[in-house]
Amino acid sequence: MAYVRTVKTASGAVAVQIVHSNRRGSREIEHIGSAHTPAEVEVLKTVARQRLRANQDAFDFDDGQVDAAEAPIVASQARHLWETLTTAYRVLGLDRACPDDVFCQLVLARVVEPVSKLDSIRVLEELGIEAPSYPTIKRRLPVYATAGWRQALAGACAAQVGLGPATLVLYDVTTLYFETDEGDGFREPGFSKERRLEPQITVGLLTDVRGFPLQVHAFDGNTAETTTILPVLQAFMAAHGLPEVTVVADAGMMSEANLKQIEDAGLQFIVGARIPDVPYQVKKWRQLHAGEPIPDGQIFVQPTIMGPKADQRRRTIFYQYRADRARRSLKGIDQQIAKAEKAIKGQAAIKRNRFVQLTGGTRTINRDLEAKTRALAGLKGYVTNLQAPTPEYVFGAYTNCGRSRRASGCPSPTSERGRSTTTNASRSKHT
Repeated sequence: MAYVRTVKTASGAVAVQIVHSNRRGSREIEHIGSAHTPAEVEVLKTVARQRLRANQDAFDFDDGQVDAAEAPIVASQARHLWETLTTAYRVLGLDRACPDDVFCQLVLARVVEPVSKLDSIRVLEELGIEAPSYPTIKRRLPVYATAGWRQALAGACAAQVGLGPATLVLYDVTTLYFETDEGDGFREPGFSKERRLEPQITVGLLTDVRGFPLQVHAFDGNTAETTTILPVLQAFMAAHGLPEVTVVADAGMMSEANLKQIEDAGLQFIVGARIPDVPYQVKKWRQLHAGEPIPDGQIFVQPTIMGPKADQRRRTIFYQYRADRARRSLKGIDQQIAKAEKAIKGQAAIKRNRFVQLTGGTRTINRDLEAKTRALAGLKGYVTNLQAPTPEYVFGAYTNCGRSRRASGCPSPTSERGRSTTTNASRSKHT
């Protein structure tokens, strides 16, 4: 796309330019000239427009401008766009699941432009569609807010995915805030990654690997993200008759209490494990192979018991060593140690550097922490409650989950008012 613009220069003149831009945000600027009077500016604009129309065939409209009296615009419609959207709506079966013209118009208007309910009327009119009145929209809202309406939509979406054995489902969480000062029991202040203080709600979304939505849930704004996955999965399993689900998630989403709740609900899990200390199997291997580097792809299996004595759970932890991962980690450690040494010498300000140790007024490098961090470089842990799992299945499920999440662009419900996401995935299996 190219267009003509004017820019005020430091000398007080007006520069006329042609801006060539594309959808990715990059652009090139062609300078036509600078002028000091309105007449000179108009001359330069004419030159710029002629340059834009260079090598283009022209209609016989004298100076190239169409007079309003010669070709009046009587109407404007985006008929092809609207027909495409309504066809997609019918193909997805949403018209049969929720037969309501007002709902269909609201949904498609927000696909064209994500605006408020009131402004959706304006979008529809610009599309050349006869829009419902605002009172009509408000009367229909209670129907759209019912559980049955949401279940009908979720059923239509699930039918498009074709749930089957080992279907991979992604789960994402976001918070949407509201421009109000007081909470109402649902919209409440809570944890916000954008450090907002306004009341918000927490939204959980299930999608397939392509990012196609399957089910959406809303929670109170002060609901912790880690507690949302279980009710969402249970509702999904009940709605589609899934007898077994294996949750695959990053360590950040799952606390020990969260894992126990998932396990008590009869679900299985594969979760990234935090490694606070060098695992026993790794220490033992290094004792038996003193001075030797760990082979790339080496796997360590450690059956373990987790939880307090009154409620212990049997788990299996898999540790995998990757040479490339170790190389990147060690490079990062070297950079942090170099910054810490400069900070200790007073050559740089002390920022958040975990290797800088302050004892009284003395600054030193925490060599014990450095040694432990270097010993953990290259290791990644996976904890599961699966019975007799194989390393290949555990690593494959976790890796496929991450690839699918990245391929889908980290799907999340979004808002013009804010976004906060934490991504997990669940792998559903049923016969």
